Amino acid sequence: MTGVLVSTTINGDAVQFACPTDETLLDSLRNRVGLTGAKEGCGTGDCGACSITLDGRLVCACLVLGVEANGREIGTVEGLVEDGKLHPLQEKFIEHAALQCGICTPGFLVAAKTLLEKNPKPSEEQIRYALAGNLCRCTGYDKIVRAVQAAAKEMRKK
Repeated sequence: MTGVLVSTTINGDAVQFACPTDETLLDSLRNRVGLTGAKEGCGTGDCGACSITLDGRLVCACLVLGVEANGREIGTVEGLVEDGKLHPLQEKFIEHAALQCGICTPGFLVAAKTLLEKNPKPSEEQIRYALAGNLCRCTGYDKIVRAVQAAAKEMRKK
């Protein structure tokens, strides 16, 4: 394979991988780095299943080239677990049955975490707005919103 060596930070760890210049960051994360949490739902940035953070900004990994990650900081759903313990968002998604097939769940979790880092006490309207770029065909959105509200409340206690 001819490609470019990319040096980046993923979930706090320094990572290097080689990828073709036309490969998406989503494919690089999944196929080169082995982080399969982000999913390809549409490949056009419309569904949010591949949501990650790039330098703290929520992006669809299917719309970013792998080579664009060079020297940047990436956050994925795998980074939510700390010391083997689920993040409060993950716990509340389970508790509130806010997931079914699981394709959209990683993107929702990353988007919700990004919101709560900026706004620890969001209104329901703010949660719905922040998650508007993520589509779910199974659960409907009420359980997801309730899970984010519960996680926000729990996170404020810590």
